[in-house]
Amino acid sequence: MSSPDETRFSDGPTLDAMTPHELAALLHFHADSGVEWLLEDDPIDRIAAFAASQTARGEAGSGSGHGSPAGALQTAQSYRAPAPKNEADGRAQPPAAEKPQTRGKSEPAPRPVSTRVAIPDEQAVAEARIAAGSAQTLADLKVALDGFTGCNLRNSARNLVFAEGDPAAGLMIVGPGPNGDDDREGRPFAGRQGDLLDKMLAAIGLDRAGVLITNVIPWRPPGNRMPSAREMEICRPFLDRQFALAKPQRVLVLGNFAARFFFGGTDTIHEMRGDWRTITTGGETFRALATLHPQDLMSAPICKRLAWQDLQMFAAGNDS
Repeated sequence: MSSPDETRFSDGPTLDAMTPHELAALLHFHADSGVEWLLEDDPIDRIAAFAASQTARGEAGSGSGHGSPAGALQTAQSYRAPAPKNEADGRAQPPAAEKPQTRGKSEPAPRPVSTRVAIPDEQAVAEARIAAGSAQTLADLKVALDGFTGCNLRNSARNLVFAEGDPAAGLMIVGPGPNGDDDREGRPFAGRQGDLLDKMLAAIGLDRAGVLITNVIPWRPPGNRMPSAREMEICRPFLDRQFALAKPQRVLVLGNFAARFFFGGTDTIHEMRGDWRTITTGGETFRALATLHPQDLMSAPICKRLAWQDLQMFAAGNDS
């Protein structure tokens, strides 16, 4: 009779029986859970292996008369293997180091490193500048970014999340980077955060079609981790080119990460919000206002009154 665990896991289809759609859904589930690498070719039941090793130890201990921990310790301390002698002078040699034993199945051979993995370096930054600089429209820039392989983030992301909206509107909204919903749908501010952003824009008479919405980072980092400094440096030319092509009159910066990216320092969004600042890129200067990210407002609804003040300033374009 099979165990409850075996019965439970045998209910679903095996990998060989899964359809391509089911396999893709399983991979997406693991990616959303933060899984990045496979450690073994085949699954290993570590709990069962540990239980088997404990049983084997118990049987060995009872057979030798040293089943108790004290007896095992005494046996280990009293036993010393004779040291081999040097045939030339008869002196004892230190025992050779024993090769550690592995439990369960033998370790698999190391996998070859995928050629798709990019190594962030100065060459990748230079290639990003060239690719971004050659784009004459946002459509060209999206094609260039989609074909750019110099950033590791694209290897774990499901979709490129590029700017959306009207580049000629003169209004630009910049968030930190894609979350799981954005990565699945391939558009900025999807899901619940996007719904709240839509309501924020509607409150000041705007909608997605009347602004340009983008992110600092166009690919979702694995497990929603913080992008590294080099990853941000590689992605920056593509964001700078969006500014150069759209030439926004006003920029709304959402959240801690994006505000620190543009304005520097370690202040929180509560300290940086509510004041007009400047973003300088490519020799041009743009007026920018920082405010709370929709996720901040979902976590602390009491802060909506602060965001409302910032939205009114952004819509009016003045300091009041």
